[in-house]
Amino acid sequence: MKPAQIIINLWSGPRNISTAMMYAFSQRKDTRVFDEPLYAHYLRVTGLQHPGREEVMAAQNANGDEVMDGFLFDNFTRDVLFLKQMTHHLVDMDLRFLEQTKNIILIRDPKKVLHSYGKVIAEPTLEDIGIKQSFELFEYLQKLHLHCIVVDADTILKDPETALQTICKSCTIPFLPVMLSWAPGPKKADGVWAKYWYQNVHTSSGFQEYVEEEIHLLSSLQKVYTEALPYYEKLKQHAI
Repeated sequence: MKPAQIIINLWSGPRNISTAMMYAFSQRKDTRVFDEPLYAHYLRVTGLQHPGREEVMAAQNANGDEVMDGFLFDNFTRDVLFLKQMTHHLVDMDLRFLEQTKNIILIRDPKKVLHSYGKVIAEPTLEDIGIKQSFELFEYLQKLHLHCIVVDADTILKDPETALQTICKSCTIPFLPVMLSWAPGPKKADGVWAKYWYQNVHTSSGFQEYVEEEIHLLSSLQKVYTEALPYYEKLKQHAI
């Protein structure tokens, strides 16, 4: 065994299609996937009371720097590691690990994010949905000339094959058609929090068909949407 040759971070906010992306990469025989490895670190640092907090804390190492060092230096049986990450989990972290990873920043219209996220977490804040942190991460990666590709979730849903081909090329791995579908139901890679968040994706067998929908946000979410929109629009300018 040897350290993985390629480590891919998928940086996303909640209620995006990040879990579907994890399932797509899990179909590859050359890839091992990990679900939100910095979640316990985030909960420890912030003290937030998310659904299943105690289960998460018991299941993961809550020292984020140790977690990422493990991925960089541990031995694995597969050449590619795919880490489904939440951008807002990057709190009080040494970011030097980013120098050795490929980085995909997955964005989604914050109106869609808030419409979905507000059903699980009451009164979400700008910090909760990760788009500001995604923009800050993008600026950090650009400043240091580190690998980064920005992808809008709608682009993937409209044409999964073309989008995945572009993503794989950017990450210097071949696109494999097996990434386009998977068996419905829970997966071995799911975090212990899956029962709180993954009900919809567990019914899927591939990327859901893109449907244009009209969303009317609750008035309580309008302020956060107004705060989030400029960050999303700036990132979208750089998206594939």
